[in-house]
Amino acid sequence: MVMERLSGLDASFLYLETPEQLMHVCSVMVMDKSTVPGGYSFATFRATLDERVRRVPQFTRRVRRVPLDLGHPVWVKDEHFAIDHHLHRMALPAPAGHAELMEMCGHLAGLPMDRGRPLWEMNVIEGYRGEDGEEKLVVFTKMHHATVDGASGANLISYLCSLEPDAPPLATDEIPMDGRSPGSLELFGRGIVSTLSRPLSIPKMLSPTLGLITETVSRAQHGTAMAPPLTAPRTSFNGTITGHRTIAVGDMDLEDVKAVRRATGATVNDIVLSIAGGALRDYLLERDELPDSSLLATVPVSVRGESKRDEGANKVSALFTRLGTDIADPLERLTAMTEANKHAKDHHNAISADTLQDWAEFAAPRTFGLAVRAYAGLRLADRHPVVHNLVISNVPGPPIPLYFMGARMDGMYPLGPVFHGAGVNITVLSNNGVVHVGVIACEDSMRSPEKLVAHFPEELGRLKEQVAPAG
Repeated sequence: MVMERLSGLDASFLYLETPEQLMHVCSVMVMDKSTVPGGYSFATFRATLDERVRRVPQFTRRVRRVPLDLGHPVWVKDEHFAIDHHLHRMALPAPAGHAELMEMCGHLAGLPMDRGRPLWEMNVIEGYRGEDGEEKLVVFTKMHHATVDGASGANLISYLCSLEPDAPPLATDEIPMDGRSPGSLELFGRGIVSTLSRPLSIPKMLSPTLGLITETVSRAQHGTAMAPPLTAPRTSFNGTITGHRTIAVGDMDLEDVKAVRRATGATVNDIVLSIAGGALRDYLLERDELPDSSLLATVPVSVRGESKRDEGANKVSALFTRLGTDIADPLERLTAMTEANKHAKDHHNAISADTLQDWAEFAAPRTFGLAVRAYAGLRLADRHPVVHNLVISNVPGPPIPLYFMGARMDGMYPLGPVFHGAGVNITVLSNNGVVHVGVIACEDSMRSPEKLVAHFPEELGRLKEQVAPAG
């Protein structure tokens, strides 16, 4: 792979980053190390990981800025790549349980990554004992959003995971990468060409954009538009964030979710969003701060199958949806959610898959970065109407067990970034019959996310009870 320019959308995640608004995605992987052939040792883990990541450019490339920020940065091969810059070993103090693990993961999530090196880290955490009393191997991962979205992140994991403890990884092909590092003059020239040619793309973008506006107005008149941003009620987690993070994880039974799906005809995504709405409702009721109107969530949507653009790691769009936190009855909430999501999906499908990526090309590195810092410094998120309350992602995972370096994956809890104005992120992933729930929050916005996570299985149980007679 020759030197590669970041797409505007990928680069935007770099520009959006501040010491408080960190743009990496994380995961907590809890594994049974007794399945490792020959037994687990950190030395073997390190050697195997080093061998596998060197085959994949995404693990061994770093960001290089264009002189004077005339264009988006480029990916170049890291000539000084060393696994010890990215893999760290640590241990929890004994006796170590779930609370201690979450505290350590929250601390790690709040640490920025070194942009002078490839933008990923793995922290091997030893000494954690699960609910069964057995010691588990935990790996806390961080990858910058400029490098991956949900789908591309899953592809990278396939180079590290296998279907059997002693089997080769799911992806074994080696991706070549040209070691040539471009000179500053070449980057400067490319930046000038990119800057001068960028306005030429405006005319072809105006037509679909104007069409989107017309479509939105028409749908709003007929009541079939997705929920608009800037209409969310304010809660305790909607304001300016700090760099400190809290984390909580939990599980739900996938078969229970499927039972609700069979009984109601709702999609898994509808059910997950409805459960999240119920859990948030209960959490806010406990704090005596439930708004009269429903919370509004941003839901990332993959457009990888529809996008016409080849470049870039991130191929995503987003839709807005109300979570029904103003509806007490779980089944009534799901019914309303299913109808609203149908309109939101239809509205979203009327938008070009590449619209967000096309407009992101106009993100000016210096201007964008200064604007984000000014926004945070002036605490504007505390003053203007709330754009959205939080981000919720639903990621389909493997229906069968996976093995990471030979260790069986018992839990994989993904965690997305949080933003000024939306200090909580919920990500749900299905894995081998279990639905894993990961919540990450700004510590000042939500000090005890475990109280929110605890309501997810409770809400699913209430929903299943209501539909059981029809199931």
